[in-house]
Amino acid sequence: MSNPGDASEPLRVAIVGSGPAGFYAAEALLSHPELDVEVDMIDRLPTPFGLVRAGVAPDHPKIKNVIKRYEKTAGHEAYRFFGHVTIGRDIGAEELAGLYHAVVWAYGAGADRKLGIPGEELPGSHAATEFVAWYNGHPDFADREFNLDCERVVVIGNGNVAADVARMLVLPRAELEVTDTAHFAIEGLAESNVSEVVVLGRRGPAQAAFTNPEVRELGELTDADVVVDPAAVEPDEASTAFLESDAADNTNRKNLESFTEFAQREPAGKPKRVELRFLRTPLEIQGDGRVERIVVGVNELELGEDGAVRARTTEETETIECGMVLRSIGYLGTEIDGVPYDAQAGVIPNERGRVVGDGGDPHPGHYVVGWIKRGPTGVIGTNKKDAQETIETLLGDAAAGKLPEREADRDALPDLLTERGIHFVEFDGWQAIDALEQERGAGAGRPRIKLTAFEEMLEAARKVRDGG
Repeated sequence: MSNPGDASEPLRVAIVGSGPAGFYAAEALLSHPELDVEVDMIDRLPTPFGLVRAGVAPDHPKIKNVIKRYEKTAGHEAYRFFGHVTIGRDIGAEELAGLYHAVVWAYGAGADRKLGIPGEELPGSHAATEFVAWYNGHPDFADREFNLDCERVVVIGNGNVAADVARMLVLPRAELEVTDTAHFAIEGLAESNVSEVVVLGRRGPAQAAFTNPEVRELGELTDADVVVDPAAVEPDEASTAFLESDAADNTNRKNLESFTEFAQREPAGKPKRVELRFLRTPLEIQGDGRVERIVVGVNELELGEDGAVRARTTEETETIECGMVLRSIGYLGTEIDGVPYDAQAGVIPNERGRVVGDGGDPHPGHYVVGWIKRGPTGVIGTNKKDAQETIETLLGDAAAGKLPEREADRDALPDLLTERGIHFVEFDGWQAIDALEQERGAGAGRPRIKLTAFEEMLEAARKVRDGG
């Protein structure tokens, strides 16, 4: 077994995925004071930063300031970026692992959970992640079509993504045009007929998973009243017990205070509205060739012996007329051939970030961080501690001589990709894309106008690579 990490044999690590988890892992490796480490970061897209670029709501620009920290890591002389490289298409997982002492899988959770109800596949029924990717200009989703001619949209879920899409659906043009929302999405959203968004939660207001700032923002919308049925915030036995238990935290309590305040408001007569409707479970999406309505069950809450609050569907149902349904009920990681995978949990099985196979046996040289490690929980900053744990495990294995023996040649990956005709994008190529986007935005008074097609991005990056 090898024990790399000095000037004669630097520890060479590949990180697959360039979102927050990947960058925090790179930072933890490159900031180690006693080791010589070289990091190659690989991403399927020509652009780095993952969901910070393609998932954070455009009207939340301050959250994207974390990119400055990632750019500092990218400026390290031992860091390299390889964008527009797909594992399984351009290079296999085990083939990649053979070029490095260790591989850190950091590619997140890109698949959405489905409702599993009749009518879910009707046109007009979408994953909220697709809608988010569309308005953020993700190249995989730039040509998607959403029925914004309808008056009512139903959003299923009580997390921050649900709040984001509800808010984006009712923002006025003036507020969209000062963001980096994709140009085609600005037109679609600003010209839409959507005047009402109904956000459904399976449990009660005390159990909603929104963060406090997201809830407050819903109450501050310029063009939309926020509506909550006063009966929904009346305390029931299960929620009262929950709020008095250790299972609840200040987020739950503050959210309930906000929902109660919303319920007491008199409508201000704004042209649009966002209704938060709790204790509802989707049962069926109906329509003649497209979404026209959704049938939901009315729930009751019950407190389990373990102290958890669960929703139980009653015999009562409601039908909500709508033209589009967006589901936001969670994410799943996807499988990569050659890497262990837990299909039920949607993660790569691991112990403190060390990938394990069947029976819990280590998968030598493979590590994991972020959502593909722990599931889709936490905020951007959560990934820092998560990555530190994994890198401590990796470095401990390196010190103990537990990494596989590798001929880890620094030139092996770029040589292989070049030989296969793969047009990979290096970090200066991304910087050229970034500069072009900002230049395009400056003339329109916007932070940037994103390139939303792969060929556009590759052409901008190619000019740098070719010296043009």
